[in-house]
Amino acid sequence: MNSDNVYRLPIRIYYEDTDFSGVVYHAAYLKFFERGRTEALRACGVHHSELLAREEPLAFAVRKMTTEWLVPAKIDDLLEVRTRFVAAKGARMILDQEIWRDEVLLARAEVEAACMALSGRPRRLPEDVVSRFFS
Repeated sequence: MNSDNVYRLPIRIYYEDTDFSGVVYHAAYLKFFERGRTEALRACGVHHSELLAREEPLAFAVRKMTTEWLVPAKIDDLLEVRTRFVAAKGARMILDQEIWRDEVLLARAEVEAACMALSGRPRRLPEDVVSRFFS
Protein backbone atom coordinates (compact mmCIF):
# COMPACT_ATOMS: atom_id res chain seq x y z
CA MET A 1 0.00 0.00 0.00
CA ASN A 2 1.24 3.48 -0.63
CA SER A 3 0.67 6.72 1.27
CA ASP A 4 -2.76 7.35 -0.28
CA ASN A 5 -3.97 3.84 0.73
CA VAL A 6 -4.40 2.84 -2.90
CA TYR A 7 -2.86 -0.37 -4.16
CA ARG A 8 -1.75 -0.23 -7.79
CA LEU A 9 -1.42 -3.34 -9.96
CA PRO A 10 -0.13 -3.19 -13.54
CA ILE A 11 -2.01 -5.37 -16.04
CA ARG A 12 -0.96 -5.97 -19.66
CA ILE A 13 -3.75 -6.73 -22.14
CA TYR A 14 -3.18 -9.97 -24.01
CA TYR A 15 -4.95 -11.45 -27.00
CA GLU A 16 -6.93 -13.77 -24.70
CA ASP A 17 -8.51 -10.70 -23.00
CA THR A 18 -9.96 -9.33 -26.24
CA ASP A 19 -12.66 -10.01 -28.76
CA PHE A 20 -11.97 -10.43 -32.49
CA SER A 21 -11.45 -6.67 -32.91
CA GLY A 22 -8.72 -6.34 -30.27
CA VAL A 23 -11.03 -4.63 -27.74
CA VAL A 24 -11.10 -6.02 -24.19
CA TYR A 25 -14.20 -8.14 -23.58
CA HIS A 26 -16.27 -6.70 -20.73
CA ALA A 27 -16.02 -9.81 -18.51
CA ALA A 28 -12.21 -9.61 -18.58
CA TYR A 29 -12.42 -6.47 -16.43
CA LEU A 30 -13.95 -8.60 -13.65
CA LYS A 31 -10.77 -10.73 -13.66
CA PHE A 32 -8.65 -7.59 -13.50
CA PHE A 33 -10.66 -6.26 -10.56
CA GLU A 34 -10.32 -9.65 -8.81
CA ARG A 35 -6.54 -9.63 -9.26
CA GLY A 36 -6.44 -6.08 -7.91
CA ARG A 37 -8.38 -7.08 -4.78
CA THR A 38 -6.25 -10.17 -4.21
CA GLU A 39 -2.99 -8.25 -4.56
CA ALA A 40 -4.26 -5.40 -2.36
CA LEU A 41 -5.06 -7.96 0.35
CA ARG A 42 -1.61 -9.48 -0.11
CA ALA A 43 0.01 -6.03 0.18
CA CYS A 44 -1.79 -5.66 3.52
CA GLY A 45 -0.43 -9.01 4.69
CA VAL A 46 -3.72 -10.88 4.21
CA HIS A 47 -3.23 -14.09 2.25
CA HIS A 48 -6.07 -16.35 1.13
CA SER A 49 -4.05 -19.47 2.01
CA GLU A 50 -3.57 -18.21 5.59
CA LEU A 51 -7.28 -17.46 5.95
CA LEU A 52 -8.05 -21.00 4.83
CA ALA A 53 -5.51 -22.41 7.31
CA ARG A 54 -7.13 -20.76 10.38
CA GLU A 55 -8.81 -22.83 13.07
CA GLU A 56 -12.08 -21.71 11.49
CA PRO A 57 -11.20 -21.43 7.78
CA LEU A 58 -12.40 -18.21 6.16
CA ALA A 59 -12.77 -16.95 2.60
CA PHE A 60 -14.10 -13.86 0.83
CA ALA A 61 -16.95 -13.88 -1.65
CA VAL A 62 -18.16 -10.96 -3.73
CA ARG A 63 -21.71 -10.18 -2.65
CA LYS A 64 -22.37 -7.17 -4.83
CA MET A 65 -20.48 -5.26 -7.51
CA THR A 66 -21.50 -2.12 -9.32
CA THR A 67 -19.43 -1.56 -12.45
CA GLU A 68 -19.16 1.19 -15.00
CA TRP A 69 -17.24 0.89 -18.26
CA LEU A 70 -16.20 4.27 -19.66
CA VAL A 71 -13.53 3.77 -22.33
CA PRO A 72 -12.44 0.48 -23.92
CA ALA A 73 -9.02 -1.03 -23.40
CA LYS A 74 -7.26 -2.63 -26.36
CA ILE A 75 -4.71 -5.31 -27.04
CA ASP A 76 -1.18 -4.53 -25.76
CA ASP A 77 -2.40 -1.71 -23.47
CA LEU A 78 -0.68 -1.42 -20.12
CA LEU A 79 -3.33 -0.73 -17.50
CA GLU A 80 -3.27 -0.01 -13.80
CA VAL A 81 -5.86 -1.45 -11.42
CA ARG A 82 -6.25 0.80 -8.38
CA THR A 83 -7.86 -0.68 -5.28
CA ARG A 84 -8.81 1.14 -2.09
CA PHE A 85 -10.41 -0.28 1.05
CA VAL A 86 -13.33 1.98 1.98
CA ALA A 87 -15.00 0.26 4.95
CA ALA A 88 -15.06 -2.96 6.92
CA LYS A 89 -17.92 -3.72 9.29
CA GLY A 90 -19.32 -7.00 10.52
CA ALA A 91 -18.80 -9.59 7.81
CA ARG A 92 -18.56 -7.05 4.96
CA MET A 93 -15.86 -4.99 3.38
CA ILE A 94 -16.32 -2.31 0.74
CA LEU A 95 -13.67 -1.52 -1.85
CA ASP A 96 -13.45 1.04 -4.63
CA GLN A 97 -11.59 -0.01 -7.75
CA GLU A 98 -10.59 1.76 -10.92
CA ILE A 99 -8.78 0.72 -14.07
CA TRP A 100 -6.63 3.37 -15.74
CA ARG A 101 -4.59 3.61 -18.93
CA ASP A 102 -2.10 6.43 -18.38
CA GLU A 103 -4.31 9.37 -17.31
CA VAL A 104 -7.57 7.92 -18.70
CA LEU A 105 -10.09 6.22 -16.43
CA LEU A 106 -11.45 3.17 -18.28
CA ALA A 107 -13.65 1.40 -15.74
CA ARG A 108 -14.63 1.52 -12.10
CA ALA A 109 -16.31 -0.75 -9.60
CA GLU A 110 -17.69 -0.57 -6.10
CA VAL A 111 -17.35 -3.99 -4.52
CA GLU A 112 -18.97 -5.45 -1.44
CA ALA A 113 -17.31 -8.67 -0.30
CA ALA A 114 -18.38 -10.90 2.55
CA CYS A 115 -16.21 -12.89 4.90
CA MET A 116 -17.53 -16.43 5.07
CA ALA A 117 -16.92 -19.77 6.72
CA LEU A 118 -16.43 -22.63 4.30
CA SER A 119 -20.02 -23.66 5.07
CA GLY A 120 -21.09 -20.51 3.21
CA ARG A 121 -22.32 -18.73 6.34
CA PRO A 122 -21.15 -15.15 6.94
CA ARG A 123 -18.52 -14.57 9.62
CA ARG A 124 -17.42 -11.34 11.25
CA LEU A 125 -14.18 -10.05 9.76
CA PRO A 126 -11.41 -10.87 12.24
CA GLU A 127 -10.03 -7.73 13.89
CA ASP A 128 -6.45 -8.70 13.03
CA VAL A 129 -7.47 -8.71 9.36
CA VAL A 130 -9.48 -5.46 9.44
CA SER A 131 -6.65 -3.60 11.17
CA ARG A 132 -4.39 -4.30 8.17
CA PHE A 133 -6.76 -2.66 5.67
CA PHE A 134 -6.41 0.86 7.05
CA SER A 135 -2.86 0.97 8.43
